[in-house]
Amino acid sequence: MSALFSAGKDRNNRSCMAIISIHDLRVVRGGTEILTGIQWEVAAKENWVILGANGSGKTSLLSCVTGYLTPSAGTVEVLGKVYGKSDWRELRKEVGLVSSGIRHLIEDQQTALDVVASGRNAELNLWHPAQGTLRREARKSLRQVECANLGDRPWAFLSQGERQRVLIGRALMARYRILILDEPCAGLDPVARERFLQFLSRLASSDKTPNLVFVTHHVEEILPCFDKALVLKGGEIWSQGAIGKVITSPTMSEAFGCKIVVRNRKGRFQLRFIL
Repeated sequence: MSALFSAGKDRNNRSCMAIISIHDLRVVRGGTEILTGIQWEVAAKENWVILGANGSGKTSLLSCVTGYLTPSAGTVEVLGKVYGKSDWRELRKEVGLVSSGIRHLIEDQQTALDVVASGRNAELNLWHPAQGTLRREARKSLRQVECANLGDRPWAFLSQGERQRVLIGRALMARYRILILDEPCAGLDPVARERFLQFLSRLASSDKTPNLVFVTHHVEEILPCFDKALVLKGGEIWSQGAIGKVITSPTMSEAFGCKIVVRNRKGRFQLRFIL
């Protein structure tokens, strides 16, 4: 492993306190620069939104945070563990990921209760139904994500919105300290999307909810519970910081390569294209 992946705890006190601390991150594959010069820190209790056009580097950045993509240079530190110096397989038990990739791996006959229970040990598709304490805790997690009535329903018969909630319940079973939501509203109709976002807002208000990192293409999905934003363009950070200073008409126009007007009404953003 490159010497660039050395311990970063002594860099400064701020780095020690950050739950995600990335410095000078660079990812090159096949001669193509996918990410370059990434500097990003997430402090405790901060909820972040990541935006960017297709191909901007969002998925690659998440893959570096979760240890599924090896950086070419830079330092990646998550929950005090430095990539290349710690067992990332163990670290993944503290970093939850809700994405379409996981959704497609779950077998149709798995019940919502068993999907949630499988999160305790970061498993998928339990061989036997959850029993005893595990079953009771899984039911508690289902209640937390407002799906108490779905425990016995097979995965095949859950709606997309219900599946997203169940996957969040699965993440909460593992007591994750960071929860990454990778385009969780993809595939939801407008009503289901708004219901899911209202649920997410209620979840975020709980002191027991981990730090949230929400990845989206749509500013309309940004909730008041998110206080920071990072915008990627062409593999670089175009803008980052407080939501109100980042989600603006000029920034969105530059990031998406189109004239865009962004308005904030009652804590929710609206976007309009000017053709």
